[in-house]
Amino acid sequence: MKRRDDGAVTPFLMLLVVALTAVLGLVAEGGQVMSAREAAAQEAEQAARAGASVLSAATLRSGGIATGGPAAVAAAEELMAASGHPGLAWASGTSVTARIDPYEVATPMLAVVGILHIAVSAEASARAVAR
Repeated sequence: MKRRDDGAVTPFLMLLVVALTAVLGLVAEGGQVMSAREAAAQEAEQAARAGASVLSAATLRSGGIATGGPAAVAAAEELMAASGHPGLAWASGTSVTARIDPYEVATPMLAVVGILHIAVSAEASARAVAR
């Protein structure tokens, strides 16, 4: 008795298409996520530098944040908000730290395998130096 093989390749092809789409999604959207992480890191670095630049020379000489801390934090948080990724900043001694709040990068191709988005965040510190 002869067996019919019509359609035997279809399940294999469907699996192959899903696997190739997942690999393509990892490559394309993985690059997009890496780029978003780099941009978030640069924004956090710029915000920390902006905050550290506000600290006064008198504050730096005294070793504290008594006169410049709130202004430094405000400058860093304003810069993060202006860049489109708000976050928190804090001052400690002669340094300012800025943290970009986590935000989501959409991954429409990886949605095929259940990954709808990937969270991105960053943190950076800058130390003020008296000249």
